[in-house]
Amino acid sequence: MGRNDSVIVLFSGGQDSTTCLYQAIKDYKYVYPIGFDYGQMHSQELTQAKKITDRLGLEYKLFNIKGLLAKSSLTEKTDHNEKSYVNNDLPASFTAGRNLLFLTIAGSYGAGIGVPNIMTGVCQTDYSGYPDCRRNTIDATQLMLTLGLGLGDIQILTPLMYLTKAETWKLAKELECIDVIINDTLTDYNGNLDVNEWGFGNLDNPASILRSKGYYEAKSKGWL
Repeated sequence: MGRNDSVIVLFSGGQDSTTCLYQAIKDYKYVYPIGFDYGQMHSQELTQAKKITDRLGLEYKLFNIKGLLAKSSLTEKTDHNEKSYVNNDLPASFTAGRNLLFLTIAGSYGAGIGVPNIMTGVCQTDYSGYPDCRRNTIDATQLMLTLGLGLGDIQILTPLMYLTKAETWKLAKELECIDVIINDTLTDYNGNLDVNEWGFGNLDNPASILRSKGYYEAKSKGWL
């Protein structure tokens, strides 16, 4: 295993991270999906993640980091459509430090197994306004990990960064994982398993609304 043939994938079992997982499988020989139990209100997404990785024959490493993050509507029973506890300019679902902690753990884990590449599904085109999904945050985190881990240059790969949700659906089609996205992934903030043409979820939270809109836009453009 060399530096350029292996990658760690931040994998939650949702649409974006699953698309990234299939991109990683296409681009790399060795793929290491990892996930995080951070006290999210539902654990169904982790069940879906394990189901997907088992089918692909990949080991899914899960880190328990409960109690380490600021609270949000993803960890407390509150309205996803309200404002963030941290900043009224952000949505209630913003979990401060989540991606920063995920990437730092992934970097340390990668240092231990000699893997300097990390792939994540963050996106600043179609997203909920999370500051830890922006290009400048990812670039700063990459520099921090490169300077601090002792592994050499760290690469944080963000294949979805500038894609709309419709374009992410299109990419999934190109990667031949559209059936997995629809039938196995869970993006819904409440863990709702109602079946729709676009997959599991209910249109009562921003994640499912964005997923649904992206699907029908991609379909209207003939991408699906």
